[in-house]
Amino acid sequence: MTALALHDIHKSFGITPIIRGVSLAVGKGERHAIIGPNGAGKSTLFHLISGRFGVSSGRIDLNGEDITGLKPYEINRRGLSRSFQVTNIFPKMTVFENLRCAVLWHLGYRYSFWHNVRKLNDANDRADVILQQIGLAERAQFPAGMLTYAEQRALEIGITIAGGAGVVMLDEPTAGMSRSETAHFVNLIRKVTEGRTLIMVEHDMGVVFDLADRISVLVYGQIIASDTPANIRSNTAVQEAYLGHALEAEH
Repeated sequence: MTALALHDIHKSFGITPIIRGVSLAVGKGERHAIIGPNGAGKSTLFHLISGRFGVSSGRIDLNGEDITGLKPYEINRRGLSRSFQVTNIFPKMTVFENLRCAVLWHLGYRYSFWHNVRKLNDANDRADVILQQIGLAERAQFPAGMLTYAEQRALEIGITIAGGAGVVMLDEPTAGMSRSETAHFVNLIRKVTEGRTLIMVEHDMGVVFDLADRISVLVYGQIIASDTPANIRSNTAVQEAYLGHALEAEH
């Protein structure tokens, strides 16, 4: 079963091609990493999948349904959620309130001025469960802007999964973290994406090889290899294009 399928995706800005014929299939429940050098088009590809950018040509399927051209919120409501490189939370709201906002639509609540959100027990209970999952129960009533950087990233993960999405996309989730924070965060990602499909862009090769079931290597807007971590590590073309330099940079 395929969760996400890209069919010959192209994206140009003006006369400049950025994504040049990407085809990719990600199975349900798979943890799939997209790696590549800076400027390869990884973030652009994420924006195309999540609807922030429109494709120049090609088709994107989510759980067998064509989502090409849909708006980001429409794609989200069909079961795909994503995080961004820059933390995206409501800093003046509490941690709990951030999560409660994120679960409302999934639970069937629409825009309403006459509901008292504090009395929505199912939303409150769901937010509490996610607080426990992401390890922020003790920070529930803190303003989100007062959390540490790593805690804010954990909160964003919580917001990303709060809507019940089956496909979760994480854009450089461990960027800017210390080694100990990264190790903790890898365990968190593994736990909260259990049973979900994970697609991530990540520069830390330790994280990539620890988490991913499969890895795709994007270079100059094209996928040059898509395989298991062991095969990607030993792929000569990948080593020449990217991986050897990336591993050297970490030591």
